[in-house]
Amino acid sequence: MAASTAPLLIKRYASRRLYNTETSDYVTLEDIAAFIREGREVKIVDLKSGDDLTRQYLLQIIAEHESRGENVLPLDVLTDLVRSYAGNAQSVVPQFLAASFEMLREGQSKLMENMAIIPNPMANMPGFDALQRQQQMFLKAMMGGWRGGASGPAPEDLDTPVAADAAPARDEGQDMAEIRRQLAELQKRISKL
Repeated sequence: MAASTAPLLIKRYASRRLYNTETSDYVTLEDIAAFIREGREVKIVDLKSGDDLTRQYLLQIIAEHESRGENVLPLDVLTDLVRSYAGNAQSVVPQFLAASFEMLREGQSKLMENMAIIPNPMANMPGFDALQRQQQMFLKAMMGGWRGGASGPAPEDLDTPVAADAAPARDEGQDMAEIRRQLAELQKRISKL
């Protein structure tokens, strides 16, 4: 159990290549982003100096996603972040952002708990089980790597069928790909607004 809670150690060599110490192979930034989306904590250190480079690489991952049009951070938020580096707000912004994300994680957990507890009068409607599975897959995709220390059901718990007579689910990989495609379309529409 201790191995899963310990951060995944990635070492950066002088050649700037990144080495996964658990699997003894080289990884890319996209691999690191995938580890984080799976809920894994990552620590990146310089092999020679021992300096912690995690922040630098996480910012680079975000910058690459933003440059590909995957806009997660609105322009006004990015502008405010830049402004915070110029003033005394620099000391307040990190705590504010951390508290905001913690509130988001807690809200998502409460939503998932409420979905499981509250009886739904639409449950007898034909096709409701399929709709509910799709919503759960969407929420699971949205929660992505934001699990952190949040309480509530783990994403794996969302896959349990609601009713014993529920229709078999489509391939989870297809569902996830479709949800990601739909999210990308929504992000494009929102950014145009």
